[in-house]
Amino acid sequence: MNHSLPVPDVLRSALAGLLDGLPPSQAAGAVDRLIGHYRGVVPTHAPVLRDRSDVAAYAAYRMPATFEAVRSALGAFRDAAGSWTPATHTDIGGGTGAASWAVAEAWEDADTPVATTVLDWAEPALAIGRELAEASGLPGLRTARWERARIGSALTLERADLVTVSYVLNELTPDDRHTLIDTAAAAATGAVVIVEPGTPDGYGRVIEARDRLVAAGLRVAAPCPHSAACPIEPGTDWCHFSARVSRSSLHRQIKGGSLAYEDEKFSYVAAILPQALKEQGGAPIQALKEQGGAPTQALEEQGGAPITPEPAPARIVRRPQIRKGQVLLDLCTAEEQLRRETVSKRHGTLYRAARDAEWGDPWPPHSAQSPS
Repeated sequence: MNHSLPVPDVLRSALAGLLDGLPPSQAAGAVDRLIGHYRGVVPTHAPVLRDRSDVAAYAAYRMPATFEAVRSALGAFRDAAGSWTPATHTDIGGGTGAASWAVAEAWEDADTPVATTVLDWAEPALAIGRELAEASGLPGLRTARWERARIGSALTLERADLVTVSYVLNELTPDDRHTLIDTAAAAATGAVVIVEPGTPDGYGRVIEARDRLVAAGLRVAAPCPHSAACPIEPGTDWCHFSARVSRSSLHRQIKGGSLAYEDEKFSYVAAILPQALKEQGGAPIQALKEQGGAPTQALEEQGGAPITPEPAPARIVRRPQIRKGQVLLDLCTAEEQLRRETVSKRHGTLYRAARDAEWGDPWPPHSAQSPS
């Protein structure tokens, strides 16, 4: 497959080949059952994906949306983490590898492809994930390891620079969730990224994970501009974001929709270690430092120039409201508060930036100054 194409296009092409020859009625039946599980709240220890047709339906139904959600979360993380690049990545509960596709794209230009290991209990999912990865043409995916492992409290992990956990926590009991997050935090030598559905329950699981990551010594890089408690009063609202998903005709057929796109709502947290170490020849070459007591960090390479990534000063947490001559932005700020900012024409460049701003973007943009 032509890996010079945009990665989302490569994924859609690979999925089309996967479903070639599968009767639409069979795929639709599997999708209906998977939707029931996806929206359910009852954890299960049994593999959700039972056979190849289940996996094919799952991939068509969920993989493009999961990929875009993780892709968006990684984009915000990279804005905060600067040029930090993971050498190794563990995808916990990765199934067919949507998060691993997003990681491969995020660091596609790295000198050495990220070495990924995908862990999942469902062998059919791992088999098709491997098949899709080999068809991708992306070096980081084609060399990935696909390993069967029970995702839960008994999971053991090798050390990895980056650990991702996407759309997995809903399938676990509370005790297993707690243990898994603690295990991921202990295994990560650089960062942990967790993505869940953008529902009140999904947000609750993300906040629970966020608290445990912070307690384990990590600092929030995104979406929050601070590592203190979330300012949203429990039960009144939930923090979530939206990723636009382009849908092929095949995708529309499987999901029973007619639009050329859909919006995937998701909640996430990306956290990085205060001292992110990357082993190269036995020596740590990267260290994360705090500056001035704020959650601002610096990665310093031995023999190289310092890199100073930091969380956004604020993040847009609702869709901007464009009015005549002004834009209303709902923000979560570094002062650990939620506030609404009105950007009017008198703010010039910042007003033009506000008109182009999207839900989930950092604010102010890097190229603009904050209004007084």
